[in-house]
Amino acid sequence: MTGSVFDVQRFSIHDGDGIRTTVFFKGCDMRCLWCHNPESHLRRPQLMFYEENCAGCGECRRVCPNAFSDRCSGRGECVAACRHGARELSGYEAEASELAALCLRDKSYYDFSGGGVTLSGGEPLLQGEFALELLGCLKAEGIRTAVETAANVPWSVFERLLPYIDTLFCDIKGIDPEKHRRNTGVTNDLILENAGKLKERAADLRFRMPYVPGFNDTEVRAVSEFVGEFPLEFMPYHEIGVSKYKRLGLTYEAADAEVPSREEMEELCARTGRSFSDSGI
Repeated sequence: MTGSVFDVQRFSIHDGDGIRTTVFFKGCDMRCLWCHNPESHLRRPQLMFYEENCAGCGECRRVCPNAFSDRCSGRGECVAACRHGARELSGYEAEASELAALCLRDKSYYDFSGGGVTLSGGEPLLQGEFALELLGCLKAEGIRTAVETAANVPWSVFERLLPYIDTLFCDIKGIDPEKHRRNTGVTNDLILENAGKLKERAADLRFRMPYVPGFNDTEVRAVSEFVGEFPLEFMPYHEIGVSKYKRLGLTYEAADAEVPSREEMEELCARTGRSFSDSGI
C-alpha cells in the first residue's frame, strides 16, 4: 500500500525518546494559523517556488504551461527543467514497506538509545490504513513506535492503531470551542472526546500544546487542567515556517504572533509545573 509523505527525518531527537526517524505524512484536516508545515496541508504534491533562485530563463514554462498557475498537476516537469533550484515538489507517494526499510537502516541507533520511529505530519491518522501497515512492518522488526496526532479523526481509527503504538503524542490547541475554531478552522468536540478516551486506553500518552502568544496563550490553564496527571509539554511558537507560505503562494495568517522568550517559557513552566520543548513547533 502507498501513502503520501513529504519528508523523512533521520536522527531526530525531538519526537519521542532516544534517537528516532520521523516520517511526516501529507494531508491535514485542520488549518492552524501558526502551522509551520503548510506543505503538509494537502494530500497531493505541492510546488514550492524559490523566487530568489529564479533566473527567468523560461524553461519551466516551456515544459508546462501551468508552471506559474494554481492548476499545477504535481508531476514535477518544471522542477526537472529548472537548472537553478528555483522549484521543488513537496510530497510523494511511498510504499509502507519502502519506508519501513528506510527506517530499519538506523535500528542499531534506536536499540542503543531507546529510540524508534515517529509518525507525524500533517495528520498521519488521516491515512489510517497506510499508517497501520507501516506500524505493523516496524513492530514486526521490534522497533518502538510513536505517533503525533491532533486527534480530529474517528475513534475507530485509534481502536485499530493503538495496539501498534508505544507512545502517543496528542496535540491540544485549546479548550474554548470558539477560540479553537478561529485558530484551527475546526471545533474541538471530537478532539476532546478522543483525548478523554485515550486517557483510559493509550499505553503511554503524552500531551503537547503549541504556545502562541496572542492566539492561545490564555488557554494554558484550561489545557493543563484538562490534561490532569498526564505529561504536558508546551511547544513555543517560532517563525521557521513563515517563508514556506510565500514559496507556496499562501498568506501567513499568524503574522502578528510573537516568539516567546526562553524566560517566558521557563516562567510558564514554573507556574504550571509542566515542561517545554526547545525545538518549538
